[in-house]
Amino acid sequence: MIPRMDGAEHEGSCRVIPGRKHVVILGGGFGGVYAAIEFEKTLARDSNVCVTLVNRENFFLFTPMLHEVASGDLDMTNIVNPIRKLLRRVEFFHGEVESIDLEHRQISLIHGETHHGHIMPYDHLVLACGSITNFYGLPGLEKRALTMKTLGDAIYLRNRMIAHLEEANFECAAPERKMLLTFVVAGGGFAGVETIAGMNDFLREALPFYPHLRPDMLRLVLVHSGPEILPELGEQLGRYAHEKLSERGVEIRTNIKVAEMSDDHVRLSDGTDLTTTTLVWTAGTAPNPLLATLPCKTKGGRLLVNESLEVPDWPGVWALGDCALIPDQLTGGYHPPTGQHAMREAAVAARNITAAFHGQRSRRWRQPSDGMDGIGGEADSAVRGVTKPSAVSNQPERECKLIFLKLKADR
Repeated sequence: MIPRMDGAEHEGSCRVIPGRKHVVILGGGFGGVYAAIEFEKTLARDSNVCVTLVNRENFFLFTPMLHEVASGDLDMTNIVNPIRKLLRRVEFFHGEVESIDLEHRQISLIHGETHHGHIMPYDHLVLACGSITNFYGLPGLEKRALTMKTLGDAIYLRNRMIAHLEEANFECAAPERKMLLTFVVAGGGFAGVETIAGMNDFLREALPFYPHLRPDMLRLVLVHSGPEILPELGEQLGRYAHEKLSERGVEIRTNIKVAEMSDDHVRLSDGTDLTTTTLVWTAGTAPNPLLATLPCKTKGGRLLVNESLEVPDWPGVWALGDCALIPDQLTGGYHPPTGQHAMREAAVAARNITAAFHGQRSRRWRQPSDGMDGIGGEADSAVRGVTKPSAVSNQPERECKLIFLKLKADR
């Protein structure tokens, strides 16, 4: 177990048993959790090896279904899985990473309200610490825009929609109804499309219970910088989702970007002002800033790794998911940082670390050709319940959701 050590802040150290190797995983998303699950079958059974997962939350969150919590279709307990119940042999450290010292192979960690400090040494380090929201420095967004990355974000959005309906229903609030009942989502990828579709359904289904409100008072706007939404699915399926959302009352603005946000409006790049106080930002992410502090080769803030997922020049350091740029020999580019890929990368990294302990050769990461790459990768998921064209493959979403449901059943 990982003990709390006495002493001044940042002077504690996680005890390491002499002769026992230590593998540390940073991050509890798809990559980190599935690496830990793979270790459960292998190294975590070895009494000479300790595997520790570090994460700021003590649960695994199935982010592709966040929009269903925001829309009230799912209870929040249905998309979380407590890490301590999920992992039987892998240790768990509930805290945050303050810094990483690759040269001395140790990590500075803090936890609790007092930010009590620990130093955790490692023999192998798996970097799977995900991404953060990127507002691109646009005026007013970081202060005022909502995001959809955490459980708290989904709950807050749902409460915001309910509060706006309640306030707009008062006759004395008639002058503010336009602002209260206009909702904007920026980003036409999976997250943005699924979010606005869920919001639209939630608001329109709730409207009959508010006697002073009418459907024509609602305005939901999806802003996308590209020519068609859901570019991950291709032009045909993007148009299909566009049509279905439009039929349901969603206004879609393509080839447009959000320029700024003030207390009472969102300004678009074409000069249009939307009177609203609710903007949900799903239009950008950035690698975890912790990576910028490491003396490793990066591109766009992500670590360059080899096909075995190991960081060059730093033996024993591995990266995957949003943290890594993994070369794609077929295209000459890099594999996309999707949840589906992170799960498979996690298994490869864990097996390569196991192989390293046993003096065996590492295996290379190869992308399976089994359909779409995105989590939630189908038009009908995005437009909620619409029958999809028969040509659409839903294998990745089905695979990820079935695995998550199995994890829930195994708790």
